[in-house]
Amino acid sequence: MDRIKKKRFRRNRIKLGIRKKITGTEQVPRLSVFRSNANIYGQIINDITGITICSVGTLKPDFDTKGKSKTEIAKIAGQRMAEKALEKNISKVVFDRNGFLYHGRIKAFAEGVREGGVQF
Repeated sequence: MDRIKKKRFRRNRIKLGIRKKITGTEQVPRLSVFRSNANIYGQIINDITGITICSVGTLKPDFDTKGKSKTEIAKIAGQRMAEKALEKNISKVVFDRNGFLYHGRIKAFAEGVREGGVQF
């Protein structure tokens, strides 16, 4: 198995362990974060019905990323996620780091959501 396949396999194993423990309900939905090399995405999901309530991503055209580091962009994305969640009357979520370490951009995203007023 080459290095990238090992990395992907390990992340998938961690991801399944996390998903075994947490589920999003109607009262407390799941906030799932995905990080690629260049962008970061977040979704608030009700796992019982399987519906995405709201989402945010740095690829959308209204997202200005010029002159900012990836960590700063992740924090702004988290704040936007919090705004959208509060518009939908969601004040408490369960955080799903999706197999990524709680460090760097994932941590910045989470702090942005917390600063925006959503608890987890």
